[in-house]
Formats: sequence, structure tokens, C-alpha cells
Amino acid sequence: MPRSDARRNYARILAVAEEEVAAHGAEASLEQIARTAGVGSATVRRHFPSRQALLEAVFRQQVDALAGRARDLAEAPDPRAALLEWLSALTTYAATARGLATALVRDEGSSAHACSATMTEAGVPLVRRAAEAGAVGPEVTAEDLIAVVTGIVLATEHHRDPAGEAQRLLALAVRGISPAG
Repeated sequence: MPRSDARRNYARILAVAEEEVAAHGAEASLEQIARTAGVGSATVRRHFPSRQALLEAVFRQQVDALAGRARDLAEAPDPRAALLEWLSALTTYAATARGLATALVRDEGSSAHACSATMTEAGVPLVRRAAEAGAVGPEVTAEDLIAVVTGIVLATEHHRDPAGEAQRLLALAVRGISPAG
């Protein structure tokens, strides 16, 4: 078990990193994170050996919450509404958590790939139920929808209202993949 000061440092670094990533995206300065957290760069590297490891930790809690929401929605009575609710939540979070969209498209070998894998796994039951109900075509996959959301978020990240614009574009995409309703 880590010492209490190490646990405090980890928590402080992670809290500062969340703020810096929200403000500056995935390219937030590790040195600035260390300074703001009141620790040395070596302490940051000891807890997070790479930028990708830090990004994964920053996004992990919300990604887990989104995956939990998908599990909760998997048995909802309206599979189309459940899928759309989850896609909307994913889009809003990804649009407001600068850098998450970049993390969702990282190489399979990177630690941030876990974000994408978690979201894809969470979306599979929702997409399968929506396809069985005829709400989306049988060729639509969770990977496809994650790619659509990622593309929308990347395209809107510098917009005046990224989350609002991302939701607008998601609605346009939804009419293309699931015109009913």
C-alpha cells in the first residue's frame, strides 16, 4: 500500500491534471501540472510514467461512469432511445473533456486505447439491441458510432460552444443512421 504522502501526491497530481487537460487538452504541460500540484516532475513521472498514462487516469472515472450508464440502459424498454441517450452523454463528455477524443483514437498499443476499448465494449449491447429492434441497420457497430462521435468532437473542439455544436452534429448523424423516430 502506498504511503499516505504518495496517495496525497497522486490525488493532487490527478486533480490538477484534470483541470489542465480541461483547459489545454491532451497536450497540457506536464511541467505545469507538477508546478501547480506542488511536486517535482520526477514525482509526476513516478505516478504516471507517460503522458498517455496520465490521460488515461484523467479520463478513467468518467469513462467508467459512461460504461456504467450503458450497462444501465442495456435493458431499457426503448433500445433506440437508450442508444441515443448514451451516445449523447458520450458526445457531451468527449466535447467538454478536451483530449478525450484524441485518446479515443490512439493506437491499440497505447494505454489510452483502454478508453476506446471500454466505450466500445459498453456500446455493443446497446447497438445490438437497437439493431434487433430495427432502430439501426445491422451493419452499424459500436466501433462505428464511437468513430462518429470522435469525429464530431474533433471537428467541434475549437467551436465557441463545442458541446452544443457536437450535439447538433450528432443529431444530424443520427438522422442518417436511424431515421425513425
